Amino acid sequence: MSARSNVVRLGEGDTSGRPPVGAVHLSDSAVETLVGQIKSLIDARNLGVGDPLPSERELGETFASSRTTVREAMRILKAYGVVDVRPKVGAVIIDRRMDAVFDLYSFNTLELSRQTYLDTQFFRELIEVGSADRLIENFTTADIVELREINDAMREEEHLPAAARHDFHFHLKLVGLLRNKQVLEIYRIMQPVMLKIMETGVARMKSNGINFDEHGGIVDALESRNRLAYQYRMSQHLEAGLALFKE
Repeated sequence: MSARSNVVRLGEGDTSGRPPVGAVHLSDSAVETLVGQIKSLIDARNLGVGDPLPSERELGETFASSRTTVREAMRILKAYGVVDVRPKVGAVIIDRRMDAVFDLYSFNTLELSRQTYLDTQFFRELIEVGSADRLIENFTTADIVELREINDAMREEEHLPAAARHDFHFHLKLVGLLRNKQVLEIYRIMQPVMLKIMETGVARMKSNGINFDEHGGIVDALESRNRLAYQYRMSQHLEAGLALFKE
């Protein structure tokens, strides 16, 4: 079952073979085909959350579908939490499931334990250290400039929560170089815990510039395409806060 109790996956139903009352199904092959085509269009155009879809008229013309078929396909996509129809905007891509998980995960920020820190940093090390080759392959000069600008903004920011957000933005920018939407979504979900970790770390490491210097070293290693130096500096950076979370 999905996050919404009245949404049933294709093929689910009672033992009689009939779908439950109120279930969303794709019994109409034309509707099923159009739903698949719209999903393919979203992928082909690299559309993400917040991006608008073509109008119902445009979809009908693009895929040679009737107005009724288009509306039914949109109803199904809306029921599954893929799109939402907004006044004066039309259909916009959403992801209610991610929002639900995000809300649940945020409860973990109420008390940041040493184990939560270890679990989070271990995951980050897998991504931010383990993907060094892909990062080096993908970055551009503009990316290096932006990373340094974010780091400068963190150093200049006096307000602790805002400085932590710059810290998070720095690492999110790095992860973005992987060009992997799923990894970015996972980082988005983990943002509340990461910000809690970063606020604690920035509070103790900001006054003497340690966090800024470590970020700078990471960017230097990346810019020089030195994989071993990058992995070493990032590992040291992620492990530096362990002393802040003693038992």
